[in-house]
Amino acid sequence: MKGSDGKSIITQPEKCRIVPMAIIFVLICGFSFYMGGIFCSERNRFLFISGQKSLEPSKDLSSVGSVQMKSISFPECGVDYQDYTPCTDPRRWRKYGSYRLTLLERHCPPIFERKECLVPPPDGYKPPIRWPKSRDECWYRNVPYDWINKQKSNQHWLKKEGEKFLFPGGGTMFPNGVGEYADKMQDLIPEMKDGTIRTAIDTGCGVASWGGDLLDRGILTVSLAPRDNHEAQVQFALERGIPAILGVISTQRLPFPSNSFDMAHCSRCLIPWTEFGGVYLLEIHRILRPGGFWVLSGPPINYQRRWRGWNTTIEEQRSDYEKLEELLKSLCFKMYNKKGDIAVWQKSLDNNCYNKLARDTYPPKCDDSLEPDSAWYTPLRACIVVPNSKFKKSGLTSIPKWPERLHTMPERISMVHRGSASSFKHDDSTWKKRIEHYKKLLPDLGTDKIRNVMDMNTVYGGFAAALINDPVWVMNVVSSYSTNTLPVVYDRGLIGTFHDWCEAFSTYPRTYDLLHLDGLFTAESHRCEMKYVLLEMDRILRPNGYVIIREHGYFVDSIEAIGKGMRWECHKENSEKGDEMVKVLICQKQLWYASNNGSR
Repeated sequence: MKGSDGKSIITQPEKCRIVPMAIIFVLICGFSFYMGGIFCSERNRFLFISGQKSLEPSKDLSSVGSVQMKSISFPECGVDYQDYTPCTDPRRWRKYGSYRLTLLERHCPPIFERKECLVPPPDGYKPPIRWPKSRDECWYRNVPYDWINKQKSNQHWLKKEGEKFLFPGGGTMFPNGVGEYADKMQDLIPEMKDGTIRTAIDTGCGVASWGGDLLDRGILTVSLAPRDNHEAQVQFALERGIPAILGVISTQRLPFPSNSFDMAHCSRCLIPWTEFGGVYLLEIHRILRPGGFWVLSGPPINYQRRWRGWNTTIEEQRSDYEKLEELLKSLCFKMYNKKGDIAVWQKSLDNNCYNKLARDTYPPKCDDSLEPDSAWYTPLRACIVVPNSKFKKSGLTSIPKWPERLHTMPERISMVHRGSASSFKHDDSTWKKRIEHYKKLLPDLGTDKIRNVMDMNTVYGGFAAALINDPVWVMNVVSSYSTNTLPVVYDRGLIGTFHDWCEAFSTYPRTYDLLHLDGLFTAESHRCEMKYVLLEMDRILRPNGYVIIREHGYFVDSIEAIGKGMRWECHKENSEKGDEMVKVLICQKQLWYASNNGSR
């Protein structure tokens, strides 16, 4: 509005509007300043905590008491959740496409769909048969799957007799038994006999009979299979006491570092190796160490004799074999040996072959933007990961033979911040002392009552190394958010995987006898809610199984309270040093059966 002099006049309503707006502006600025201060202080605290070694409790916690937790209890999940695998749940498959079997990859539920209940065992569940007898038989009621028995009993994968499943050791490509099959392979690869080959991966493992046989030959195998129509391949493997993990080569890298396995194996796993730009074989190339072996039996190997049983033509199989040979050559693999149904290729021992590849060849070499060890939800790319030329002693012919390599400082420790010979030696000696202490607190450790073990947040694999003479195997887990030490674990001749404990692990329920963690909540509590981590531990722990939690006293009481709500029996102990800041919590999961009023 204008006055008689032509100047603007602010009316009363407009004045009233300006004053509140000014006040709101001042309040917003003040609130932003306040929140910014909180964010910065909290961010610094989190960076400080996450920067601590798991074996060094945060000083921020030394002057405070413990986290207080009210009494809590969890309901039972419904009986239809007895084999619940949250991140590979068939109930959610319809949300994802079948192209390249992406539905079988990890797809974790959002936080509002997470289950806060206890997964029940099957009706009639019994404590598992003890190792080594478990390799040959398990209780039917523990893995009550009839489909795989009906479909694969003619191939001698397994057979049901009375209350048990028996494992004759057969397979699609070794109907006469896995022992004979492995003997033939050993004749083709003498390095299987002298400790040169220690770690292996079996893609499409069936019931893991190959990995089970290799244990007697001093070879530790990660048996890999998806949750698919073969039903519970991985669950059968773990029930037998054989290392295994859920997984599939599809659109993402496998959760392992580069140059880790000494040998990879596929026995009629039906992976289309030459399709999609050869990305599946490129992934095998990435995880094999220089000089490592890739073993293939089944199509298209020996197609001249076998093609009639493969629902195909000899021309198609010849073409598939030629494509495979061409792809392997472009990846610097060389034919190492071949006889009958088994063919063996060897990855290049050095980088001479890669250096000769022309820039316009396919597949190309990966550029520097792709981290070779990045393997947690990392998409597959059709390019060659060339081994780092500065590591001269990490190839299969240069690394010490087993068992010497277990206590030899790996060359790749130089990749780890503050990694050195002294830190490696200190870690080794520290865990020897800690295991001695653990065995006093938990007498079953070191006996046949404990077989499948997981170290939930390892550094160099020292916990597993200290148990090497006991009848156990250890899955070493390195957080996908922590310093990457998993190459060191593999160079020692141990096995492990990347994982983020804010999510469910890639395994079935009731698959581990012992879970161990060292400062996990100190390191990860700012990211992962304690309740969900402990519920996941309960899911994968066998009834009567144990948990050893080495943690700052700040967290121990609340962990114990949640454990009680999950029907665990716990007792708190001092560490081997008697340190008041660090406590050891020993818990045992009780065996219980589902009631009729389980939640969904």
